[in-house]
Amino acid sequence: MASNLPSSNSTDSSIPVKNFFDKFFTHQVTFPSNQIDATVGFFLKRDFDLESARTVSIVLLNQARVDNVNVFELLDTLKSLTNVQLNQIVAQVLNASREKTSVLGFRIAPIVNKFESRNILI
Repeated sequence: MASNLPSSNSTDSSIPVKNFFDKFFTHQVTFPSNQIDATVGFFLKRDFDLESARTVSIVLLNQARVDNVNVFELLDTLKSLTNVQLNQIVAQVLNASREKTSVLGFRIAPIVNKFESRNILI
């Protein structure tokens, strides 16, 4: 039977690769809506942007599921942190879930005393 569609028994080696990447972003993660709303609301209250609050919330929910930790208890412990401490913990959690080729972090500039850092030649 003649058809203008490609044959299904092709020996094209790119078909498995195309199938892999077609399914690459279809992984669905399900969490109860109250957990998602609570985590997103927590980060929005801490001056995160909406998109970053959503992203950090999903990563935090995934990590809580892996570690078998109640999300609400986790949020209660995060409430007592300052914004700097919270940002450092968020960076550590994001680094744990990222590829190892790039890292997020903070650089704290060292305080250098100029009088002690000079070389004195005698």
